[in-house]
Amino acid sequence: MRAVSEAEIPERFASADEAARFLSVTRRYVLELARRGIAGAYPIGTGTERRVWVFRLSELAQAVTQKKAPAPIHKIRKVCDPASGSPR
Repeated sequence: MRAVSEAEIPERFASADEAARFLSVTRRYVLELARRGIAGAYPIGTGTERRVWVFRLSELAQAVTQKKAPAPIHKIRKVCDPASGSPR
Protein backbone atom coordinates (compact mmCIF):
# COMPACT_ATOMS: atom_id res chain seq x y z
CA MET A 1 0.00 0.00 0.00
CA ARG A 2 1.46 3.35 -0.96
CA ALA A 3 1.43 6.38 1.27
CA VAL A 4 -0.97 9.19 0.39
CA SER A 5 0.64 12.60 0.31
CA GLU A 6 -1.12 15.62 1.74
CA ALA A 7 -1.34 17.15 -1.75
CA GLU A 8 -3.55 14.24 -2.86
CA ILE A 9 -6.07 14.70 -0.05
CA PRO A 10 -8.75 17.15 -1.19
CA GLU A 11 -9.78 20.02 1.04
CA ARG A 12 -12.81 19.08 3.11
CA PHE A 13 -16.11 20.89 2.70
CA ALA A 14 -17.29 23.28 5.40
CA SER A 15 -20.84 23.93 6.57
CA ALA A 16 -22.58 27.29 6.22
CA ASP A 17 -21.91 27.95 9.91
CA GLU A 18 -18.18 27.30 9.47
CA ALA A 19 -18.06 29.48 6.34
CA ALA A 20 -19.85 32.30 8.18
CA ARG A 21 -17.35 32.16 11.04
CA PHE A 22 -14.48 32.07 8.55
CA LEU A 23 -15.75 35.20 6.76
CA SER A 24 -16.95 36.89 9.97
CA VAL A 25 -20.49 37.32 8.66
CA THR A 26 -23.87 35.79 9.47
CA ARG A 27 -24.95 32.37 8.25
CA ARG A 28 -27.88 33.97 6.45
CA TYR A 29 -25.53 36.25 4.48
CA VAL A 30 -23.32 33.32 3.47
CA LEU A 31 -26.35 31.40 2.21
CA GLU A 32 -27.54 34.43 0.23
CA LEU A 33 -24.08 34.72 -1.35
CA ALA A 34 -24.26 31.02 -2.22
CA ARG A 35 -27.64 31.48 -3.92
CA ARG A 36 -26.17 34.38 -5.91
CA GLY A 37 -23.26 32.26 -7.11
CA ILE A 38 -20.20 33.08 -5.01
CA ALA A 39 -17.22 30.87 -5.87
CA GLY A 40 -16.64 28.06 -3.40
CA ALA A 41 -20.31 27.32 -2.69
CA TYR A 42 -21.75 23.98 -3.80
CA PRO A 43 -25.38 22.83 -3.47
CA ILE A 44 -25.98 19.29 -2.28
CA GLY A 45 -29.12 17.45 -3.34
CA THR A 46 -31.78 18.07 -5.94
CA GLY A 47 -34.29 20.27 -4.12
CA THR A 48 -35.35 23.51 -5.73
CA GLU A 49 -36.84 25.24 -2.70
CA ARG A 50 -34.32 24.26 -0.05
CA ARG A 51 -30.75 23.24 -0.67
CA VAL A 52 -27.96 22.20 1.59
CA TRP A 53 -24.85 24.21 0.77
CA VAL A 54 -21.27 23.23 1.46
CA PHE A 55 -18.25 25.46 1.03
CA ARG A 56 -14.54 25.28 0.25
CA LEU A 57 -12.97 27.88 2.53
CA SER A 58 -9.95 28.38 0.27
CA GLU A 59 -12.22 29.21 -2.70
CA LEU A 60 -14.33 31.57 -0.59
CA ALA A 61 -11.20 33.39 0.56
CA GLN A 62 -9.97 33.66 -3.01
CA ALA A 63 -13.35 34.99 -4.22
CA VAL A 64 -13.39 37.63 -1.50
CA THR A 65 -9.80 38.76 -2.02
CA GLN A 66 -10.23 38.90 -5.80
CA LYS A 67 -13.58 40.67 -5.37
CA LYS A 68 -15.34 38.03 -7.45
CA ALA A 69 -18.29 38.12 -5.11
CA PRO A 70 -21.75 38.41 -6.67
CA ALA A 71 -23.67 41.68 -6.88
CA PRO A 72 -24.59 43.35 -3.59
CA ILE A 73 -27.61 41.99 -1.79
CA HIS A 74 -29.01 45.34 -0.69
CA LYS A 75 -32.42 46.00 -2.16
CA ILE A 76 -32.99 49.27 -3.97
CA ARG A 77 -36.16 50.97 -2.87
CA LYS A 78 -38.30 52.88 -5.29
CA VAL A 79 -39.04 56.48 -4.36
CA CYS A 80 -42.71 56.93 -3.74
CA ASP A 81 -44.11 59.86 -5.70
CA PRO A 82 -47.49 60.89 -4.28
CA ALA A 83 -48.61 61.97 -7.74
CA SER A 84 -48.07 58.53 -9.25
CA GLY A 85 -49.42 56.58 -6.30
CA SER A 86 -47.89 53.82 -4.25
CA PRO A 87 -45.03 51.77 -5.77
CA ARG A 88 -46.69 48.62 -4.48
